[in-house]
Amino acid sequence: MEVTQVLLNAQSIDGTVRKNAEESLKQFQEQNLPGFLLSLSGELANEEKPVETRKLAGLILKNALDAKEEHRKFELVQRWLSLDGNAKSQIKASLLTTLSSIVSDARSTASQAIAKVAGIELPQKQWPELIGSLLSNVNQQPAHAKQATLETLGYLCEEVPPNVIDQDQVNKILTAVVQGMSASEVNTDVRLAATRALYNAIGFAQANFINDMERDYLMRVVCEATLSPESRIRQAAFECLVSISSTYYEKLAAYIQDIFNITVKAVREDEEPVALQAIEFWSSICDEEIDILEEFGVDFTGDSDITCFYFIKQALPALVPMLLETLLKQEEDQDQDEGAWNIAMAGGTCLGLVARTVGDDIVPFVVPFIEENIQKPDWRQREAATYAFGSILEGPSPEKLIPLVNVAQNFMLSALTKDPSSHVKDTTAWALGRIFEFLHGSAVGSTVITQENCQQLGTVLLQSMNDTPNVAEKACGALYFLAQGYEEVGPSSPLTPFFQEIVQSLLTVTHREDAGESRLRTAAYETLNEVVRCSTDETAPLVLQLVPVIMMELHNTLEGQNLSSDGREKQSELQGLLCGCLQVIIQKLGSSEPTKYVLMQFADQVMGLFLRVFACRSATVHEEAMLAIGAVAYVTGADFAKYMPEFYRYLEMGLQNFEEYQVCAVTVGVVGDICRALEEKIVPYCDGIMTQLLKNLSSNQLNRSVKPPIFSCFGDIALAVGEYFEKYLMWAMSALQRAAELSTHVAGDDELTEYTNSLRNGILEAYSGIFQGFKSSAKTQLLIPYAPHILQFLDGIYMEKDMDDVVMKTAIGVLGDLADTLGSHAGSLIQQSLSSKDFLNECLSSEDLMIKESAEWAKLAISRAISV
Repeated sequence: MEVTQVLLNAQSIDGTVRKNAEESLKQFQEQNLPGFLLSLSGELANEEKPVETRKLAGLILKNALDAKEEHRKFELVQRWLSLDGNAKSQIKASLLTTLSSIVSDARSTASQAIAKVAGIELPQKQWPELIGSLLSNVNQQPAHAKQATLETLGYLCEEVPPNVIDQDQVNKILTAVVQGMSASEVNTDVRLAATRALYNAIGFAQANFINDMERDYLMRVVCEATLSPESRIRQAAFECLVSISSTYYEKLAAYIQDIFNITVKAVREDEEPVALQAIEFWSSICDEEIDILEEFGVDFTGDSDITCFYFIKQALPALVPMLLETLLKQEEDQDQDEGAWNIAMAGGTCLGLVARTVGDDIVPFVVPFIEENIQKPDWRQREAATYAFGSILEGPSPEKLIPLVNVAQNFMLSALTKDPSSHVKDTTAWALGRIFEFLHGSAVGSTVITQENCQQLGTVLLQSMNDTPNVAEKACGALYFLAQGYEEVGPSSPLTPFFQEIVQSLLTVTHREDAGESRLRTAAYETLNEVVRCSTDETAPLVLQLVPVIMMELHNTLEGQNLSSDGREKQSELQGLLCGCLQVIIQKLGSSEPTKYVLMQFADQVMGLFLRVFACRSATVHEEAMLAIGAVAYVTGADFAKYMPEFYRYLEMGLQNFEEYQVCAVTVGVVGDICRALEEKIVPYCDGIMTQLLKNLSSNQLNRSVKPPIFSCFGDIALAVGEYFEKYLMWAMSALQRAAELSTHVAGDDELTEYTNSLRNGILEAYSGIFQGFKSSAKTQLLIPYAPHILQFLDGIYMEKDMDDVVMKTAIGVLGDLADTLGSHAGSLIQQSLSSKDFLNECLSSEDLMIKESAEWAKLAISRAISV
């Protein structure tokens, strides 16, 4: 087929032509994949062809090698590996040729495609000559070929894990990149490509950063690049410094003074994109030091793997004034713009991180700036002073901050109502919210809010809710934290006297014409939910009055017919907020008997509304309505059975929703709620639910994060139906066994460790539910064959020494359940197991009370099982 014409047609403005072209490309790919990919790479490499078709050909080729979804990516990798060797060699040769094309779009697309192929082949020990041929390319002229090759090396480092490339080749890549970066390189594009490539290669340079001479050389080249006459190179060089600061923090001491000087100059004088990265360097150093200090406590000794160099503490006298200057560089309309990010915001964010890093030490450096600027006629100075104040409220001790807040509070309340600048009001409301978040509530000994000023605060915040959307949204946020601080105050809260007024004001905000701006409507509902959640028994009758009000609002959203797609999206967003609100109200009222009884009268109507929301068929609503139904199940208990015939199909739809995996995960959680509510009344629905859950586990299309809750759900079902679970036992246990084997001997990064722990916890919760479910039945002997494997699993995770406290508590619980349910059958097995005794003793001496309690129960159960 004439691929050039088809690629041109695929970009046609005529829809029919475009659709036909896409269809023929799809057919070509399905009928003859090697031919398809060859013709694409040929098109990309052919200098005679139009730029548009070359670019699209390269893009389709790149997308044939990679995908976002894990399962799809895996399929594409396998597909490429099984492709005919000759075809692959020709495609790779075409891609390498394209690097010297005179068309920059073609070169750039080829760079990305080469890196994708390398990401597949190098880990398989294929294409060993690639890096060598790229490196010989770097030394070739013309400059555009050199630029494309450096860009390719950069993408390659992004796609390939560091352990795949041996050190000798890493050294050569770094040498080529650093040469391209050096000031002697006259071509700007080459120097920029090299600097960006270094950014991706930093993770490969472990060995080079250990060697003093090599490290000095690398650091010098990066620092020189921050002074390049071309701003994009300066920006890329600072991005390298940011990456180095988080990867090689412990190697920075010798350079920190020079870096400080360079960053100060950039922040004060350079263009914004460069200045932002210079501030980001210090934010990154703060992140590193906060992590080190949190992990080892404030009094850690020098024998930890990473020492804290206290760079921030030493730099305070010079760093803080620089950051305070940035606060005065606000943009006129930054408060209205959702995604705004500028030098003033970056400076304030960094100041907040500095406060968390050094605590009390920051206060004397910031207070003079606040005092000097807070009353100036220029709004920029007042706003900067308020922003500085709000930024340092997390980190320093309450003792240090409360005297300041007591002085500032009245001033801030008057600014919030009277300041002529909307910017100042916006930042003032935000800073008040931070005061309530960090200095108010049962966790803080002395409080900044008294019975007297609480009323004044409430009045001012409610007044500010009538202000412009951005100010009103911040006022809602402040009220949110004000309410949260009174969560555990006992029978009466200082907010009780104007609970009604607060609720009414928030509902009024949700009806504002402009409530769609600045997330205002969402903020008002979130605050209403928090006010309800933290309310006391005194206001329960008022919360009850809210039920029909919110139900009516939800009912009204269901009446709108024939909406545009934009209207439908808004409708479903509003339904989500209202379902969320009802969920909080139901949980609140359902937690005490008298209100629960009154609430039950609304159950039928509420369920009817939720079912109608499902019928609107939109994913976001499903999620909120599903969670709210979980709350209804909790409150109605066994009576929930009457809703099951109608609700079940939506439950099944939720479990089948692989695309929106959060919806699937939420639905799995609700199955658990319903099991706890219905107990054995869930039996008629178990076949369908278990079949779907087992199907979900075996699918490689479902996001892995849903798998742990599915295992926990097996436990919920078994606990609810007892020995009836026998018909699923074999399937459930074999799925659990497979997952258990996968979840031991996992070495990986923190994210993988976290996932592994949640997987183990899900598996253990399943075992626990199954053993407890069978405990009082005559069929416990069915479980005996599985006991050795479970003990082996417990040994495995104990030996690996990387379980978190949650897993530890569940694991020791399972050991107890095993002994408790199987009695003497388990006794001898537990005695023979490798680590049960050590594990039990470790848990018995744990400082975590929950682990200790579980362990004491397990010890009792085991001693009973052994003595039988």
